[in-house]
Amino acid sequence: MDIAYIPSPSTGVIHLGPIPLRGYAFCIIIGVFVAVWLGNRRWVARGGKPGTVADIAVWAVPFGLVGGRLYHVITDYQLYFGEGRNWVDAFKIWEGGLGIWGAIALGAVGAWIGCRLRGIPLPAWADALAPGIALAQACGRWGNWFNQELYGRATDLPWAVEISAGPNRDPGTYHPTFLYESLWCIGVALLVIWADRRFKLGHGRAFALYVAAYCVGRGWIEYMRVDEAHHVLGLRLNVWTSIVVFLGAVIYFVLSAKLRPGREAVVEPDAPGRTPAEGDAAAAKDAKDTKDAKPVDAAAATAPKPVASVPAEAQPAKADLRKQEPAEGKAPEPGKR
Repeated sequence: MDIAYIPSPSTGVIHLGPIPLRGYAFCIIIGVFVAVWLGNRRWVARGGKPGTVADIAVWAVPFGLVGGRLYHVITDYQLYFGEGRNWVDAFKIWEGGLGIWGAIALGAVGAWIGCRLRGIPLPAWADALAPGIALAQACGRWGNWFNQELYGRATDLPWAVEISAGPNRDPGTYHPTFLYESLWCIGVALLVIWADRRFKLGHGRAFALYVAAYCVGRGWIEYMRVDEAHHVLGLRLNVWTSIVVFLGAVIYFVLSAKLRPGREAVVEPDAPGRTPAEGDAAAAKDAKDTKDAKPVDAAAATAPKPVASVPAEAQPAKADLRKQEPAEGKAPEPGKR
């Protein structure tokens, strides 16, 4: 009986004339665009200027790519500097090998530089971008599918991925851990969006939630992988990294909520239009004006209304009444006739 499985691409490169289009790089590029697009929408919704997220991404993305590659090369140095290896391969980023831990760490340095130049708080920018980063990871993991890498143990499940024979891999069907992580990242993005709307997360807490939630999934997915990796006390290095980073994210989340509750009132001081702080001030002013206007409106309601013009035939009757006033023994009031 045939076993159902997910086929792998026969090649990870498509040539458009002399230009090679690599599936791994294509997935990374799509992820960057998705992250910037969603981050820009969230930034503008919080009172920022359109385009600010992209301007800072110009700093964050190159730093992130370098950091991701450095982390991979350092933690898997034997692939590039071992016996019979060519160290030049360490620069072939299109062949795969980006560590998310290094990408986030060094990417944050680039984002900090960009935020400093624009005069905006880094935590607020990170909060806006957090779910977009998770979706970028979801897109990027499909690059591993093109390269037939980062799969798990052998399995005959219907959603197993077929791996062909190649360097350092045996043909067969395996757990598609790249697919598991892609789906998990989509769930993380939805979680952050929901929590941010529900609890108004600020001062970096939405980003911390993304980091913590990602680490939980990365821990059990990493445990399923069978590719070569360094082990510490029986666990893969990236499992320990997930544990440490998860604890750091949770500690930051708790301390930030106590020390800086709420959300930033202004994320970009020179943004056009009304900022959230100005909106609150305007609402308070409107409420005060409405309260002050109530007595005036009540007095106006009880004040005598202007007398409409009286027809000419009714004027003699009014004149007779005025003539009768002295006869009743009442002196007319001053200023009246």
